[in-house]
Amino acid sequence: MKKALKIALWSVLGLLIVAGVLVFMEFGPLVKGANSCVKLDNGLYYMEYRGDDGFDGLMAKGGFESADQLAGYAIEFLSKGHYKPDVNTSKEPYGCSALTVRTPDGGVLMGRNFDFPSAIGVVMHCIPDKGYETITTFNVEFYNFGERQRVGDGTSGMDFKPEGFKNQYLCLTGLFVALDGINEKGLAIADLMAGDTIETHQRTSRPDLTTTAAISYMLKNAANIDEALKLLEGIDMHSDIGSAHHYAMADVSGRSVVVEYVDNEMVVTESPAVANHYLCEQKLNVGLEEGDDRYDKLCQRFDQTNGVMNKKQLTEAIAVVSQPQREGFLGTAWTMVMDLTHPSVTYYSRRHFSKSFHFELGNKE
Repeated sequence: MKKALKIALWSVLGLLIVAGVLVFMEFGPLVKGANSCVKLDNGLYYMEYRGDDGFDGLMAKGGFESADQLAGYAIEFLSKGHYKPDVNTSKEPYGCSALTVRTPDGGVLMGRNFDFPSAIGVVMHCIPDKGYETITTFNVEFYNFGERQRVGDGTSGMDFKPEGFKNQYLCLTGLFVALDGINEKGLAIADLMAGDTIETHQRTSRPDLTTTAAISYMLKNAANIDEALKLLEGIDMHSDIGSAHHYAMADVSGRSVVVEYVDNEMVVTESPAVANHYLCEQKLNVGLEEGDDRYDKLCQRFDQTNGVMNKKQLTEAIAVVSQPQREGFLGTAWTMVMDLTHPSVTYYSRRHFSKSFHFELGNKE
C-alpha cells in the first residue's frame, strides 16, 4: 500500500513538474519581461522583452484596423488565448516635434519631443525571436488602464502606473504600439499629429495596421527608409485616435523624410524637421496654428549649423521647442535623442534635461 502511494505521489509530482515546465515555456518570456520593468524618472519606465513578440500572429490574422481591436489582440496574446476582453483605447490628440542632423564626424542623429495632455511613458527594449532589435516608447494611457482623475496641478491623467507584477505585465501590450523608436540598423521613426482630423482608412486586400502598430512593424522588419516605405505600401493604414498622422523617418545614410496620407494615398516629402502641420505640397501648412513656431525654430537651428550638430547641440535645439506644463496639459512627456550611426537612444522625462537615460542596441547575444 505504501509503495503504491509512493508511486502515485511521484507520478503526481512528475505531472506537476511537466505542467510547470509547459507553463514556463509558454509564459516564461512574458513573466521575465514583466519583471524587468523599472522606474527611471517621474513619468518614465523601462522594460526589456526577449522572445516571440506576437507580430507574426498579428499579421497572420490580417492585422486590425482599429486600436481597440489591436488592444484586444494584445491582451489575448499576453494571456495566450485564455482571456479575450473588450478594450477601449484613449482618443486624446498629441503634439510633437522632430529634427534630424548630421554630426561633425559624419554620423546621424534624430531628436524628438512627445507632447501629451498627460502620459506615462514606457521604454520597450525588444529583442524578438524574428526581426530586428528595437527600442521604442509608448504611452500606457493609450490603453486606458486605470481610472481617469484630476490631479493637483490641473492636468487630467490616469491612476495607472506600471508598478507591481499585474501592471507591469499589462505594459507588455507596448510590444504592439510604438509612438517612436529606433532599431539595430539605425532606422528611426516617430509619429506626430499632421494637422487635421481627417482619418486615413485604406481598405484593400492587404493586412491592416494602425498608425502606432505600423511603427513597431517597420522597425522590426526594415533596415532603412526605402524598406520601411515598401512595407507601408504593403499594408492598409488606419489612423489611431481619430486624427491625421505623419511619420518622421531617418536612417543611417542621413536621409530624412516625412510620410503623410492625403485622400488615403501615401505622400513622401524630404525634410529634416517636422512638427504638427502638413509638409506635402497637397496640404502645405494645413494645421499650422498662429503662434506655433516650433517647426520654424527647428529649421532655423538646422540652417544656422548647415545641418551639422553634435549630440549636445541637438539636445539643446529640441529642448528649445519642448512644451512647458500648463493648466490641463502635461507638456513634453519625453524627449529622445537617437544615434543612428551607433544605434542607441538617450531619454529625458518631462523636460528634466539634467537627468538622462541612455540605452544601446546590439544585445541579441
